[in-house]
Amino acid sequence: MTTTPDFFTELHADTSSRARTGIVRLPHGTVKTPVFMPVGTNATVKAMTKDDLSEIGFEIILANTYHLYLRPGVEILEQAGGLHGFSGWNGNFLTDSGGFQVFSLAPFRKITGEGVRFKSHIDGSSHLLTPESVVDLQSRFNSDIQMQLDVCTGFDIPEAKAKEALAVTTDWALRAKNEWLQKRDAGYQGALFPIVQGNFYRDLRAQSAEFVSGLDTPGIAIGGLSVGEPFDVYADMLEYTAQLLPRNKPRYVMGIGTPDYILEAVSNGVDMFDCVLPTRNARNGSYFTRDGTIAIKNARYATDFSPIDSECTCKVCREYSRAYLRHLFKEQEILSSMLASYHNLAFLHTMIAEVRTAIAEDRFASYKAAFLKRFNAGGAAE
Repeated sequence: MTTTPDFFTELHADTSSRARTGIVRLPHGTVKTPVFMPVGTNATVKAMTKDDLSEIGFEIILANTYHLYLRPGVEILEQAGGLHGFSGWNGNFLTDSGGFQVFSLAPFRKITGEGVRFKSHIDGSSHLLTPESVVDLQSRFNSDIQMQLDVCTGFDIPEAKAKEALAVTTDWALRAKNEWLQKRDAGYQGALFPIVQGNFYRDLRAQSAEFVSGLDTPGIAIGGLSVGEPFDVYADMLEYTAQLLPRNKPRYVMGIGTPDYILEAVSNGVDMFDCVLPTRNARNGSYFTRDGTIAIKNARYATDFSPIDSECTCKVCREYSRAYLRHLFKEQEILSSMLASYHNLAFLHTMIAEVRTAIAEDRFASYKAAFLKRFNAGGAAE
């Protein structure tokens, strides 16, 4: 048995869907699920302080192994006391393995059975990441949850290519687990999540889910979704994959950060999700509201002195008008990114809190329908 019985507890299963609430117990505190995790690639969520994140109520954020390995480097992080000592964030860290970043650098990398060789996007230097070295790096970072190194594939690739990628990911998952067990025996307390892959081929997804479930790690991630496929394809493959996974482990879908994608995941029993989109869009002047997203650069907001969302209680909506926020964006003030990022993350955090309440009251399906009806009616383009 490689997991602790109290790592994850399911608290309530919604009677109107597969949605559920739960608790994940991690070295730096418990995390209530479902949970959205802000992405802090370089051990910082862009335009946000750690105090902002705590004020909103986040219990876990992400950092990225690929980027931190290249800069500042594992030695500096170790000297600082790991990611927590380095950044000052006292909550939990989940670290991505860097597999997606390597995937996005296709012209500069080569995948072999040993690992992946790539050239740094910073200075062109050559590097090798293996399943074992990625576990070692994340253990030295003192990650609370770490991910295996995997091979991420794009939408609509031939099945033969998807099968090759899955074979490598499967081998790497087993190697990662063996290395993680050694680190755990040496005192490391973080959890390892292997990743279900298989692209958009059901037989490959089933094969991967069966193998990953058999590894008996603390949690399981579903990878290879939200990589350019239409929403209905995403929803179909998510539903198919999620039902193949064991109920006693938290399920994590990587890279989703809009209400429609998140609510679809929750309805299929997914517990954890993350994405750069809320803060990236914020820096481009896009704000979440109950009535869809708004582009603050639009001229109609020049004399609009109402809050971004009259129903939102975050400090941005309490203290600033659309007119002022538009002014900040048009003048390219740093404060524009800070306030927009704060609001978008607070908006999602509030939505997820409402989701947990709706599940506990067995009305998630109606909550989802009502939320999306209003959100989609408002539109997302101006």
